Amino acid sequence: MNYLAHAFLSLDDAELLTGNMIADYIKGKNALSQLPERIREGILLHRAIDRFTDEHPASKKVAKLFRESYGRYAPAIIDSLFDHYLANDKKHFENDGKLFEFTQKTYEQLASYEPHFPEKFCSFFPYMKEQNWLYNYRSQDGMNRSLKGLHRRAKYMPTTEKAFEIFLTNYSVLNEAYDEMMQEMISFVVQKINNIEQPKWIVLGMEN
Repeated sequence: MNYLAHAFLSLDDAELLTGNMIADYIKGKNALSQLPERIREGILLHRAIDRFTDEHPASKKVAKLFRESYGRYAPAIIDSLFDHYLANDKKHFENDGKLFEFTQKTYEQLASYEPHFPEKFCSFFPYMKEQNWLYNYRSQDGMNRSLKGLHRRAKYMPTTEKAFEIFLTNYSVLNEAYDEMMQEMISFVVQKINNIEQPKWIVLGMEN
């Protein structure tokens, strides 16, 4: 899942949120060990969410739509597109205002833990907040920009015009895959958070 989903799946816990959002920029056990415990748990939660998403049958099914043109980048594209469907999911954000309120609260919570941001996340967090990336996933134009941003960050990824075309052509199919996975994902995350103190969970998370 991408930034909006990781924020949403932090379940209003600011420290878990921080770990969830910075996880991709924390490399190695040493860097992880220097962070506060609850932020470390957020990083481990992020990694568990990514594994769950990549292994879910619904994600694998729609990843095939992008595999021919994007190869190993297909799962990353799916992660980004699922944020669009979450942003438009009336079960969680019944209107524009509710999504906007959530994004502003997310930025406020993150800002409280900015001293723990890795350098790369710290460098673009002001732009994320100013341009409200989390809210912009709601529109198709916003998703087009998000895909282009993914291309800029991925060194060998092809340009994303084709990915956006596949997204529009298969809009309902992708939405169905999101619906199939999301409720299971929420149950999975609640269970993980409830058991996050268990030694087995911590040890497994440290493997990445």
